Amino acid sequence: MTDQGFTPDSIDTGKPHPARMYDYYLGGQDNYEVDRAAAERMMALTPDVRISARANRAFLQRVVRSLAEAGVDQFIDVGTGIPTSPNTHEIAHSVNPDARVAYIDNDPIVSVYAGAKLTSATNTGFFLADLRDPEAVIEHADLRGLIDFDRPAALMLVSVMHFVDDDADPAGIIAALTGVLAPGSRLVISHATADFHSSDISEEGAAIYRQATARLSLRSREEILPLFGNFELEEPGLVQTPFWRPTGEVPAEQRSVASYAGVGIRN
Repeated sequence: MTDQGFTPDSIDTGKPHPARMYDYYLGGQDNYEVDRAAAERMMALTPDVRISARANRAFLQRVVRSLAEAGVDQFIDVGTGIPTSPNTHEIAHSVNPDARVAYIDNDPIVSVYAGAKLTSATNTGFFLADLRDPEAVIEHADLRGLIDFDRPAALMLVSVMHFVDDDADPAGIIAALTGVLAPGSRLVISHATADFHSSDISEEGAAIYRQATARLSLRSREEILPLFGNFELEEPGLVQTPFWRPTGEVPAEQRSVASYAGVGIRN
């Protein structure tokens, strides 16, 4: 179930793309020279950016497994990015083969890779939509055909809300996206922050992303907390990403990771 509506040659490879830069941080191959150059500039500025990306990916895998084991069997992964195995559906299906997973992204290049890597799995679909238009997301006919909104689902906003400017009302967007979710649903957020770097480094990093196809809006923990709205944070709350239910001792190199993560439940 792939809704693309474009041709691969329409993809702009002239500017760095956050999804391809993230793929490079993770050691992937789905990126271009312009992405690698921007990513290398980021890593020279703050070497822990690659550690942060990998910690964020590990969080996604832990949280999907945790929620699936808790009985959640529907996942809406918004801001999918370029697929990196194991993906959301692979983790969910390893716990419950009947789990349903919807991937949503607004970028054509992600849709190309999703069509190649994600949509052959059962109970899995990719839908091209922009989270900044939440009504278009939640009313998407194919999404409605896959996800039953009368039952609990997990809305996953992993490493995506920091690409939404304050002017776009990120809290309002999330409230609209979650408005259709049933009691027992979860809201999963991970978000980059400037809390662990100097203002000079944070501004230089933001400047690198201003030359890319999406700007970076770093937020403090106090600014991220309201994004959960009326969802009650589950233990351990909103914490640095590696400290969300780690499977072992958090390595020393990850203790300055510049992102927060948390999961809220609708009671």
